Amino acid sequence: MSGVLLYVQHLLGVGHVKRSASIVRALIKAQVPVTVVLGGEPVPHADFGAAKVKYLPSARAEDESFKILLDANNHPIDDAWRETRQDMLMDMADEIQPDLLLIELFPFGRRQFRFELIPLLEAYRGRIKIVCSARDVIVGKSRAKRNDEIVDTLYTYFDAVLVHGVEQVIPLGATFPYAGQISQMLIYTGYVVEQPQPSAHSAVGAGEFVVSVGGGAVGEDLLRGIVAARPHSTYKDLRWRLIAGNGLPRAIYREIENQCGNGMTIESARSDFIYVLRNCALSISLGGYNTIMDVMSAGCRNLIVPFSGGVETEQQFRARAFAAPGWIQLYDGDLTNPTQFAKAIDRAAQIPPFRGPGLDISGAETTARLIMEML
Repeated sequence: MSGVLLYVQHLLGVGHVKRSASIVRALIKAQVPVTVVLGGEPVPHADFGAAKVKYLPSARAEDESFKILLDANNHPIDDAWRETRQDMLMDMADEIQPDLLLIELFPFGRRQFRFELIPLLEAYRGRIKIVCSARDVIVGKSRAKRNDEIVDTLYTYFDAVLVHGVEQVIPLGATFPYAGQISQMLIYTGYVVEQPQPSAHSAVGAGEFVVSVGGGAVGEDLLRGIVAARPHSTYKDLRWRLIAGNGLPRAIYREIENQCGNGMTIESARSDFIYVLRNCALSISLGGYNTIMDVMSAGCRNLIVPFSGGVETEQQFRARAFAAPGWIQLYDGDLTNPTQFAKAIDRAAQIPPFRGPGLDISGAETTARLIMEML
């Protein structure tokens, strides 16, 4: 059995890659061979286990608008680059001869990569199962034509859409208005969570305020807001640990590092992050899928500050949905108002973690089981 070919393209953040890595490890544990095809730079601490990992020429978004894509040399991609990528992807698929295609996000997103994905889907349509792996929140499309295109693409090429969420918490129809037209294709898996190893342990972060911005290039505003707010906090004398993404520009990293002062440090993304969260006195973070799942899994006091730059509305929508039942604490105020931000931090530090009915976080294992049944 050749197993699964998983296609993942990350452009700004790395949440797509981290979530996919959890699914891949679950598939490997279930003895399903997996080959991962990545269209971005390698992501530190993304553990794909024993899976094979192949890289296409990397692409990333120039900024939060996602309008301009840059290659590895920071040049806008062109037709020659697209042709090279398409040929490489098709050659990889021909070599692997997969039993199932698992496509992350597309066609709900990554429309800029139709040039290589449509030929791949055409080549395998009707021969093997083709499955979309989608997060719980879809960034809405304003034009009906674009939503029609998504539905048509799903009906033409895909057998199922695995939604990594819980329908009762955030139904796909809450952010994708045409969900009713594809309801027979939707399968909710539960949330995909990075599961800590029972035998592993770390004392890092004990009693600290831990500020994290994910593994991507965003988060500058939150980091700067924290540096400004700390002197106004009741907890200013505690240790504050800032964890930046590896994609944060080095010049910005150094500038923030120089502003930290005594009792505050900044470092890059770390592999033991889930254990740091379990130890901390308070987690302050952006509201990406993986970060909120890590907070839920760790059961720590928290304050979620959702990213809302460019066209991104995903983090705000999810954070509000999770804040409504009291699962998380939400701050969507002004990060440039240090006094207001500090008051919100102090309030969050006093609120015990949510201890009510658990959220279904078996998404990786359920996804592996569903894919096994399709093979």
